[in-house]
Amino acid sequence: MTQTQDTIRLTTAQAIIRWLSNQFIEVDGQEMRVCGGGFGIFGHGNVTCLGEALYGVQDELPLYRGQNEQSMGFAAAGYAKQWLRQRFMFCTASAGPGTTNLLTSAALAHANRLPMLLLCGDTFVTRLPDPVLQQMENFNDPTFGVNDAFKPVVRYWDRITHPAQVIQSLPAAIATMLDPADCGPAFLGLPQDVQGWTYDYPTVFFEKKVHRIRRQAPDTDEVADAIATLRAAKRPMIIAGGGVQYSRAIAELTAFAEAHQIPVVETIAGRANMLATHPLNIGPIGVTGSNSANAIAERADVIVAVGTRLQDFTTGSWTAFAKDAQFISVNAARHDAAKHRSLPIVGDAKLSLAAMTEMLDYTAPADWVAFAQDERRAWDVYVAQNVSHGNRPNSYAQAIGVVNDLCDPRDRVVAAAGGLPAEVTANWRTLDIGTVDVEFGFSCMGYEISGAWGARIAQFEQEPKNDTIVFIGDGSYMMLNSDIYSSVLSQKKLIILVLDNGGFAVINKLQNNTGNESFNNLITDCPTIPDPFGVDFEAHAASQGAIAETVSNPSQLGEAFTRAKASDRTHVIVMKVDAYDGWTTEGHAWWEVGTPHITDSDRVRDAHKEVESSRTKQRKGV
Repeated sequence: MTQTQDTIRLTTAQAIIRWLSNQFIEVDGQEMRVCGGGFGIFGHGNVTCLGEALYGVQDELPLYRGQNEQSMGFAAAGYAKQWLRQRFMFCTASAGPGTTNLLTSAALAHANRLPMLLLCGDTFVTRLPDPVLQQMENFNDPTFGVNDAFKPVVRYWDRITHPAQVIQSLPAAIATMLDPADCGPAFLGLPQDVQGWTYDYPTVFFEKKVHRIRRQAPDTDEVADAIATLRAAKRPMIIAGGGVQYSRAIAELTAFAEAHQIPVVETIAGRANMLATHPLNIGPIGVTGSNSANAIAERADVIVAVGTRLQDFTTGSWTAFAKDAQFISVNAARHDAAKHRSLPIVGDAKLSLAAMTEMLDYTAPADWVAFAQDERRAWDVYVAQNVSHGNRPNSYAQAIGVVNDLCDPRDRVVAAAGGLPAEVTANWRTLDIGTVDVEFGFSCMGYEISGAWGARIAQFEQEPKNDTIVFIGDGSYMMLNSDIYSSVLSQKKLIILVLDNGGFAVINKLQNNTGNESFNNLITDCPTIPDPFGVDFEAHAASQGAIAETVSNPSQLGEAFTRAKASDRTHVIVMKVDAYDGWTTEGHAWWEVGTPHITDSDRVRDAHKEVESSRTKQRKGV
């Protein structure tokens, strides 16, 4: 290493890591590194140069050894969620399949608007040794490689072909990741030769920098238009999305709702914006929502959507609302604020809600609020019955109820694709703010354990006495479970509930509900499996170092969960649940799925007609 007064000679890899270790952010008055470290699997595309650079900063940027690149990305997403997008982790992977394994997790981060830095190996810029190990050759364009596949699933993409380029690229990447309007993953392709090339970098480039996340003030005219519309509302409601938490606007949301007595419903990403006991919390909305939230949604005339991208599970594929309902969309991202003829308020949720509260002299009609609260009370009665256990088959809802009764209010609950997101969304009663992560932005099976591991790393930095609790089905478990081992190795305890219904039972339910016969979803319904058998999940989890036990019913589950709470190591509890009985049958909105327009099956034909019968309620984007 050569250094003068104004420059320092470093490799490209060394420069990247030195710069990252000097980037800070202020969180609640405390300065900390904006990058909490990284997840890495080394190979020939990153170990010799990037690995060399990381070795010297193990305290500043701790590197967690992953078991699978996709799961590393999920862990980085879980970490960013827990930190409310104020901090991020990097993922580093070798060239070739190591890097392409990150595609799915990049897409998850993109859909969920989460920061994640991908530092991925690439082929040689000189092309002298081509074709190299794991290189995907494009016959007509030698500059086009597998790393170009990341362009649709990241918010910032660059391939570093000269060491000087990081002077521009690194600040651009971090600006993207910390921008509320454009937040998402950033990708840097690092050719193997360029990683080791040197450059005389200006020393000022590595000076400590403290970042702050921008809060964009709303346009006064947009706020005024929204206020004028709200003043005339007879049946207003608020949809609270995940963006409320990311902008740290919980207090402003609550103050706005209370000041004007406007009922609030939550999206899947917005679960835990309000406590279950708040009198204006009318429940989760949409396809996997509640009767109460959907009842007011279909009657509301003015809908204030805050921090939500209005995904189909929220909107019931745009059948959940009256066709003439007027949306007011508060969002830092213009793209989301302008959907479905909304009156947009493009700006930070915290500032926008505060401005609206100050300007609005209005209270919702008392009979409208009373109607919403009556609906919520009825829904609470249903949930209490749904989670109760007695002389009936084991169900997801029962397991959720057991954990809900026994967990600490600040414990974090994690679920993802499959049947559990619907069951958690509908049946979980929020005990504290910001304690639920149901990954349904990309609906990605396999996120549960890995995302929880990342969340637990972040939680350890914030409130280590609390637990991270995972609800996972057997199908998702089989897809990606190796971070049980990661959690044990890193001493980041998880409590994992494996609820085994014998396959992909929720898709089997969709299959049956659309008139189709059970086929290729439950293990017992696969024609290519002559002798079906179940996995010994207890033994499998124990082989990865976890404490593991199997229980037979919800009462035993409660006893096991109490033991897991007292444990200092990852604890896996396995319980079989029924594949057909015990699903939450209430609270659903219509969901558009493609069904056959012609078929030889009477059942499929009848189901198609039933599905299409609700299409008349669908808004057409205006």
